[in-house]
Amino acid sequence: MEVLYRRCAGLDVHAGSVTACVRIAVAATVTYEHRTVSASTRGLLDLGQWLTAHGCTHVAMEATGVYWKPVWHVLENDFTLILANAMHIRNIPGRKSDMNDATWIADLLAHGLIRSSFVPPAPIQELRDLTRTRKQLMREIGRHTLRIQKTLEDANLKITRVVSDILGASGRAILTALVAGETDPERLTDRTGGRLKATRAELVDALHGRVTSHHRVMIQLHLTQIDALDAAVRDLDARVGDALGPFRAAVSLLKTMPGLSDTAARVLVAEIGTDMTRFPSAAHLISWAGVCPRLDESAGKRRSTRIRQGAPWLKTTLVTAAWAATRKKDSYLRAQFLRIKSRRGAKKAILAVANSMLTAAYYMLRDGVEYHDLGSQHFAHRDKDQMTKRLLQRLRDLGVVVEVKAA
Repeated sequence: MEVLYRRCAGLDVHAGSVTACVRIAVAATVTYEHRTVSASTRGLLDLGQWLTAHGCTHVAMEATGVYWKPVWHVLENDFTLILANAMHIRNIPGRKSDMNDATWIADLLAHGLIRSSFVPPAPIQELRDLTRTRKQLMREIGRHTLRIQKTLEDANLKITRVVSDILGASGRAILTALVAGETDPERLTDRTGGRLKATRAELVDALHGRVTSHHRVMIQLHLTQIDALDAAVRDLDARVGDALGPFRAAVSLLKTMPGLSDTAARVLVAEIGTDMTRFPSAAHLISWAGVCPRLDESAGKRRSTRIRQGAPWLKTTLVTAAWAATRKKDSYLRAQFLRIKSRRGAKKAILAVANSMLTAAYYMLRDGVEYHDLGSQHFAHRDKDQMTKRLLQRLRDLGVVVEVKAA
């Protein structure tokens, strides 16, 4: 097998130590040298000097949690680094040790058998940390909201049936009054605004329950946590705005696509970056994101088409944006969703819409152009003959004989 890199190294990274193997190929002779260093900054600097002394040009390591990041930051300026998916470079079972793992990674790297993972530049990594943290905080707010609903049900208050958002203006006013000790349904109803769909009689009936001091303590506890999380989210939004400076034009472009809000566009930039040359084509980006069917065939049979995990932070945002895009009337994305939903179901249809949105984002960022909608009649014009045959067959199935003439 051809050797691509004659002087390279493989790293087995752990929380407290890094085991390195330098592979040196001279003519037909291959030698290995091993060294284990501390994962501290001083140890990593010593590792870099040791690799430089052996003339290494390329270094590969596994993506193990967050432990690879400090190693990457210390070595990225002096070597060509390759981050490998641990699932793709598994060693032969039964020969597991740190030295063997490092040697195996070095051998794979020397022969070009490691596919490098996508590692964005530092500004994108910082923006990614902020957007992911914001999403985690929003999830925590949702969890505390559900806990408040659980407490209200325990008190036999059916607020969720008459108030869609218990953290909205009316819902928050009711919760504040409950914490203050108010239990009269009539007075609690007076706290609500005039924009609720439920009638006053329905509100009074729903707010008649059995509220104890324990319920008040629990509601107050969760409201305090929600207020703190809301403040943290506002602070994060301000920091994201500052970090978004160099990428504001890209976000503005992406927002021209239906379904992509300002927050979703920021997440998209944070997850895939703005340099589309890292992905040879839109299909590579879609495969990396995990919004396409997997390829799993054997003996001519397709065994599974389930999507893989891919990029979970990006995928959830795309699916959420896809649902929003399908609500825009007379749009290509809505027409695509309805067309596939009738044959394959809503789940596969929404993934197809997410696929199309990511494809459009690839070309928008690559070429610097705004989104151009193909229109709701795109499929009708493209598949006119196929649609005619399908409708005629449908009529024949219904027992109707039709004579077709050209218009």
